[in-house]
Amino acid sequence: MGEWTGELVGPDVWETCRELIPAGSVFAFLAEHRETLFPGSMFADMYPSANGRPSMPPQILAATIVLQSLHGLSDFDTVQELRCDLRWKAACGLGLNDTAFDPSLLTYFRRRLQRSADPNRLFTAVKEVVAATGVLKGKHRRALDSTVLDDAVATQDTVTQLVASIRRVIRDVPGGEKTAATWCTAHDYTGPGKPRIAWNDEQARAALVDALVTDALNLLGHLPERQLDEKAADAVGLLALVAGQDVEPVDDGRDGRWRIAHGTVHDRIVSTVDAEARHIHKNRTRHQDGFRAHGAFEPETGLLTEVELTRGSGQDNHEAAVAEVLLADESEDLTVLGDTAYGTGDLREALETDGHTLVIKPPPLKPAVPGGFTADDFHVDTAKGEVTCPAGQTKALGRPDAKGARTAQFKKLCTHCPLRDRCTRSKTGRAFQVHAHYDRLKAARRQAADSNWQAEYRRWRPPVERAMAWLVAGGNRRVPYRGVLKNNTWLHNRAAALNLRRLINLGLTHTGHTWTLAPATT
Repeated sequence: MGEWTGELVGPDVWETCRELIPAGSVFAFLAEHRETLFPGSMFADMYPSANGRPSMPPQILAATIVLQSLHGLSDFDTVQELRCDLRWKAACGLGLNDTAFDPSLLTYFRRRLQRSADPNRLFTAVKEVVAATGVLKGKHRRALDSTVLDDAVATQDTVTQLVASIRRVIRDVPGGEKTAATWCTAHDYTGPGKPRIAWNDEQARAALVDALVTDALNLLGHLPERQLDEKAADAVGLLALVAGQDVEPVDDGRDGRWRIAHGTVHDRIVSTVDAEARHIHKNRTRHQDGFRAHGAFEPETGLLTEVELTRGSGQDNHEAAVAEVLLADESEDLTVLGDTAYGTGDLREALETDGHTLVIKPPPLKPAVPGGFTADDFHVDTAKGEVTCPAGQTKALGRPDAKGARTAQFKKLCTHCPLRDRCTRSKTGRAFQVHAHYDRLKAARRQAADSNWQAEYRRWRPPVERAMAWLVAGGNRRVPYRGVLKNNTWLHNRAAALNLRRLINLGLTHTGHTWTLAPATT
């Protein structure tokens, strides 16, 4: 990577207007320590050619990205700040008369970041500063939480998705246009907009859905057989998903007719514009379309130790699955705090195996009958493979199923039981299922009843919710880009900016040899 040797356009803002830049701000810090925090060598792998130089030094672009992430600005608004705000000019090292650069340069820089070996290197750089200060030494608590982020696209209905996916195959797949001209007759896919029908006519809507699905299947079935590039393969795969996710065959004795299915398929695509956005149920009343942001937080210092952005649904994107990723780089035994989303038996086993202490709220027990017996009212001996019900009847546990759970079938023993009304509503009697991690989960419930455990949880778990609020504050609930990769890099940049601001508030400075925190004053 060539070195930038250009001169400043106008006076150096930091040298001439230093008293106008708020002391102790992120602007002042970057103005003074930008080159140390983000040295040019840090970006050498992103510019492998030895010929020429970047049109703008990556140190300046990195500082710009940090400020952009901190304030939640668009590329256009970011460049306007660089042109008109003395604080931004000082922080990024621009001269007073510098008109900055075209906003597209930020797009190119982010693209280089995302395609590099370490797309989250700005977050990594701030983590190295945290490690150098030693601010986390002796801080052994990590609180885990997640929040839902809105996607950057509009949610599409079934008809819009089908039309858009067929158009994409026609546009991107070799032979798609010719095939569509022969086999796709439900709509003129060369024109804009949705099909023109009487949308308040239920029969017309049903006929349109049937015709569009038929078009999609005909198009997929008659495309020329050839090797497809990535773009064409993605178009074909998306059409196949969209054509099957919302419909079901009409059961009227005639083959080949389709209708909108009852219910919503798991992991449904909500938009063909961003095929990685998902419908998310954060709780029973709050439904959103977008992604899920996960974070690990040190509650005493107020620092995010790790973040991750995933799709909003799917087993691999569940809080308990991502928790292991958030804690993977931790080298010491920790006290891990989390709500019931992190209370799975698999995660508990993994964290305990790693030597961590768990202050994770166990999932509540739900009685089969309101106000009736819960699982803790049964005596379970997993070693002997027996379950004794509240009435004193004992049954053996059956063989483990695919998930390791075993079931005790009380059945006929419930026929004349005086406690039946408090135990089951089933006409055939109670079937008691024992989870593969039953003993571990029961021990967690006993632990959670202890007053010392409750005091620890109530003291140190709530601060992570404040950290999640910091992440989405200032309009950052809605992600700025499409797809998991781009938005995961954005989330890490956002976390890096928040951590840097927190460190500056704690007195971060550079002595010439290392990063330190100024002693706290009282």
